[in-house]
Amino acid sequence: MAMKNISMAALVVVVLASSVLQSTYAATYTVGDATGWTIPNNTEFYDDWTDNKNFVVGDVLEFNFATGRHDVAEVTETAYDNCTTTNPIVRYTTGPGSIPLNRTGEYHFICTFDGHCGLGQKLSIDVRTGPSTAPTPGSTPNPSSSASALVATISLVFMSIALALFC
Repeated sequence: MAMKNISMAALVVVVLASSVLQSTYAATYTVGDATGWTIPNNTEFYDDWTDNKNFVVGDVLEFNFATGRHDVAEVTETAYDNCTTTNPIVRYTTGPGSIPLNRTGEYHFICTFDGHCGLGQKLSIDVRTGPSTAPTPGSTPNPSSSASALVATISLVFMSIALALFC
């Protein structure tokens, strides 16, 4: 009888885990949408672009820019505020650049080309834990994350069936 209770508990855990995996929905955001990553018409452009977006761990930022004309540098908050282009955390020089959001917290990005940051080519976002509830405008589903979730879900379904049959 105790073995049957353990089997049922294991089955419940597997089914719950499957439900959680199905609700995971990572997105790829094209920074600036159709404008891309360039010197904007106004210095608030990228701040405005982040409005109504919910960035979560697992999402990806896609920076579309012309190689040799722009770059993307992840920097500290102080470097972001002051448009300091030296000693970035990481710098992407070939466009387009895809940057996975793999931790919670603030991310700060600037273009290190002379004067670009001061003209508004800078982006600051806050990344929270997921899952995101649905894609926000200006985002697309991240197929690799969706595929991974599907594979994991199918695996859990088969494990559930096996547990039900053998226990």
